[in-house]
Amino acid sequence: MGNPRKRTIRNALAAALTAVLGLLLSLVGTPPGDAEAAATGLRVSNGRLYEANGSEFVMRGVNHAHLWYPSQTGSIANIAAKGANTVRVVLGSGDRWSKTSSSEVASLISQCKASKVICVLEVHDTTGYGEDSSATTLDKAASYWVGLKSVLSGQENYVIVNIGNEPYGNNNYSGWTSATKSAIGKLRGAGINNALMVDAPNWGQDWSNTMRDNASSVFASDPDRNTIFSIHMYGVYDTASEVQSYLSAFRNNGLPIVVGEFGNQHSDGDPNEDAIMSYAQSMGIGYLGWSWSGNGGGVEYLDMVNSFNPSSMTSWGQRLFYGSNGISSTSRLATIYGGSGGGTAPNGYPYCSSSSADPDGDGWGWENSRSCVVRGGAADGTGTAPNGYPYCSSSSADPDGDGWGWENSRSCVVRGGAADR
Repeated sequence: MGNPRKRTIRNALAAALTAVLGLLLSLVGTPPGDAEAAATGLRVSNGRLYEANGSEFVMRGVNHAHLWYPSQTGSIANIAAKGANTVRVVLGSGDRWSKTSSSEVASLISQCKASKVICVLEVHDTTGYGEDSSATTLDKAASYWVGLKSVLSGQENYVIVNIGNEPYGNNNYSGWTSATKSAIGKLRGAGINNALMVDAPNWGQDWSNTMRDNASSVFASDPDRNTIFSIHMYGVYDTASEVQSYLSAFRNNGLPIVVGEFGNQHSDGDPNEDAIMSYAQSMGIGYLGWSWSGNGGGVEYLDMVNSFNPSSMTSWGQRLFYGSNGISSTSRLATIYGGSGGGTAPNGYPYCSSSSADPDGDGWGWENSRSCVVRGGAADGTGTAPNGYPYCSSSSADPDGDGWGWENSRSCVVRGGAADR
């Protein structure tokens, strides 16, 4: 959190088409199956986040301000105990705030693993760069992460690297795109293989749509195609239509998005937390509320518990954990920790934890007293064809019957058709 604001003519033609396709892919990025082979651990595919075993992982969690409260060593466990499957942990690169040491980061990762949560580690020193004179660059944040390579190596199943919190304020934010690409390149060039997360400019709220409009090129710049975009939703997102529009833009373009921060109120307006949580749940998008405890400067109302006491919850904490679409009812433990997986199909139903839930093989199952969808089955509008492209949700997407369709602003494959190979 920072300062708020707002697709027959035989071989010759086939060869020609292949060449053209190759050229286009060089411009917009390689097919998912090829690009993502390099990724290990948590990885992005078709705009969603998956664990190494192919189980979708949807973040349901909380931000914890470790940087300013390093003595609160029980917070991660306390957050996990209330049902969160992810904790986003605030760190310092030493450029604005004190540097979080490699040994300290290793300890935090161990705490996350012991508490069975996915650890999103973020550098906070970049907050508001270009507007806040004390903020540092994404390049310096990237250097900090490179220095942590030995700590991050081997933790790809457990740790997501959030390169820098809210990089760029409301000045010179057009620099976000090139700076973000450079930072991603720096980490990949150094051999850091974790899934990456990048925050939006404009104090994280992207009211200028800079991240939204440049997300495709930023994603393509990652040789692993393993970058997640994070939008922070405060006063800019005070209506349901604004929330729906922003999140849909990423979903419709097959790009991974998470609400990395949000609250139930803020100094720049009244964020629509009900819409944020509802749309996140229906679209299968992760969310991370701000924050566990320790807020100051007039935004103490964003504390979820009083004085880091898990037994003393605030109204915001009660809402986030136990309200409609809250953490306790929608969070699913990562399978790396023994969870059954989770996630939501495009039709809004949860994915089945096992195909055994579907004895008649129609793609629909029954678990936990409700219908569920078998991942990649007949009822799942997604799933991935052998060539790496997503399956079409309906054959109507292919009017000329060549096996290729068009949905959600990208090519798709008709299941069992000529292109399904």
